[in-house]
Amino acid sequence: MKDISYSYNTVLSIAGSDSSGGAGIQADIKSISANGGYAASVITATTAQNTQGVTDIHAIPSPHLIAQMEAVFSDIHFDAVKIGMLHSSEVIDAVQSMLEKYAVKNIVLDPVMVATSGDNLIDENAIERLKAFLPHVTLITPNIPEAQILIGHDISLENLEQTAQEIGEKYQVSVLLKGGHLELTERMTDALYNHSTNKVTLVQNPAIETQNTHGTGCTLSSAIATYLAHGETLENAVIKSCTYLNKAIEAGKDMVLGAGHGPVNHFG
Repeated sequence: MKDISYSYNTVLSIAGSDSSGGAGIQADIKSISANGGYAASVITATTAQNTQGVTDIHAIPSPHLIAQMEAVFSDIHFDAVKIGMLHSSEVIDAVQSMLEKYAVKNIVLDPVMVATSGDNLIDENAIERLKAFLPHVTLITPNIPEAQILIGHDISLENLEQTAQEIGEKYQVSVLLKGGHLELTERMTDALYNHSTNKVTLVQNPAIETQNTHGTGCTLSSAIATYLAHGETLENAVIKSCTYLNKAIEAGKDMVLGAGHGPVNHFG
């Protein structure tokens, strides 16, 4: 019998691959590792992508996607799962059925619909299916454009807390509403709605002026999953992860990689 005192804190990332290494699976693995977790992966799609945008998306065939999940879930216990790009209803069906089959807990879903560059990363027909999936996860981490798709109205700093709660009550899930797309002020403000406690917590960090923000959503959601895998409460996991991301942005703000939005410095 395995001695649990020597077990890893395991986190599975189910997401797309970013060929430039700044977002997707690649960012997830870096973030999980930097925060003390053991990262495994299931790739839902590959992208032709760089710092300037996405030029092509290749969906992994469903039988192979299911085979990847069966392989890891049948052999490894995961303390948390982070989910990123789910580009079609078929993929969402496959992922949800596998999570239910293996009774996975601590599921963090980054509802990836729009890349930092503005490129659409999800099939329009899959948006309604994604909405139906939200009540089956622990936490969702939408940015402002994604949250506006989910709730159907404009979001400002003034209604950030209210909107986080509104989304959480509508979809019966905890919500970290990220304020990074709002007008830049001295403090970056995110709003966490904990569905279990009906409590809203504001998380603030110093705002950093930089164009190196590629993969911030992937990095943050993976860090949260990792801290949940360590046994942290939802509030602590979110606060520690927001602090980590802020430091990673600061460490990478002046670095140069490509001609567009560079990545954060995950190990900075």
